Amino acid sequence: MDLQNLIVCRNLLDDEIFDSSTEKMKIAAKLIERAEYLGLSGNLYRSYLIYALAHEPNLISKTVEMHGGKIGAGLRDAFKHDVEILFRAFEGGGDFDLKILKNYQPTEKNKIEALAELESRLENLRDAEKIVETFIEHYKKFGYGDIAAYRAFRWDSENKNLVGIKHFEKIRLDDLVGYVHQKELLTKNTVAFIEHKPANNVLLVGARGTGKSSGVKALVNEYYARGLRLLQITKPQLKKLPEIMDALRNFSSKRFIIFLDDLSFEESESEYKYLKSSIEGGVESRPENVLIYATSNRRHLIRETWRDRAEGQDELYRDDSVNETISLSDRFGLIVHYYAPTQAEYLEIIRHMLKKKNIALDDETLRIEGLRWEMSHSGRNGRTAQQFVNYYLGQL
Repeated sequence: MDLQNLIVCRNLLDDEIFDSSTEKMKIAAKLIERAEYLGLSGNLYRSYLIYALAHEPNLISKTVEMHGGKIGAGLRDAFKHDVEILFRAFEGGGDFDLKILKNYQPTEKNKIEALAELESRLENLRDAEKIVETFIEHYKKFGYGDIAAYRAFRWDSENKNLVGIKHFEKIRLDDLVGYVHQKELLTKNTVAFIEHKPANNVLLVGARGTGKSSGVKALVNEYYARGLRLLQITKPQLKKLPEIMDALRNFSSKRFIIFLDDLSFEESESEYKYLKSSIEGGVESRPENVLIYATSNRRHLIRETWRDRAEGQDELYRDDSVNETISLSDRFGLIVHYYAPTQAEYLEIIRHMLKKKNIALDDETLRIEGLRWEMSHSGRNGRTAQQFVNYYLGQL
């Protein structure tokens, strides 16, 4: 193939696998090496080409992302021109006749949902126009690069970019027993956000171990295919919120939840002011594709003492001090309360967790063992239930 005639996919030329001057057997070796690393299978040249077009940024994928799924007719035609040049790869696999590359089976197959779906849709396509449409739809739905490959991210403050979390927890909403009203509030707000309707920043507050963080993670797993992503940041990174927000603006077709887990502040900590400004009140508006979800055991987030409300304190304007401490939580439009489960709910959580492992205990055994565990641990909640299940399974 004469890849020198590519127009908008010329980034492929930077990869030695697509460099015509690279020795043939060296390309084969590199393909196998990357197949093992990426979990690619089948015709390796075709599979790697699909991966490169889907993962590495090019003018088409970046344009679709920046303009919320739109792409001009001229750019579309240029992409079709490139696809026609690459057509032989989609048909068979370049110039390779090595049998080992025709139907390669890696040690572990690719588990990236977006890439697996794309390969499946392209499998029987031979028409260049349909291949173009399939890639554009992929970019609209999943994005490109790590944005397509990962559900959740952390922020690299040094390099000022998103870093994908490879081993993100696979919890789903159905795995969370009880708290029906809380899940309904979270789901409705998140779906409105995904559908570009008005939605609120959310504060999940209440008893420890009740599934506040798990609920947020489950939302991302439920709505990943609809463009929802999670970015978890730490309290010291709140100072970086303006640059984080600015970076997320570039992914306009995706919806981001900035997640702050177990959030609270001491009086001496000033980071909460950056959060207040980012939620509401700063000069620069929050990107429309970003919401902030936070969990906390404190309703008012900022530690307050009786002295703060005492009549005899030194501060001249006491009410101003009180208002300052509660103003942060007031900026979350939706506050979802989590309460410790009842005894029946606690035992039902254990029953549900054991059922997922194909284990059923009779009611009396479940009650005796579950309550005995609760009394010797930190109270009745979902975390305690999970710890009991881990212990029970470990004794089998």
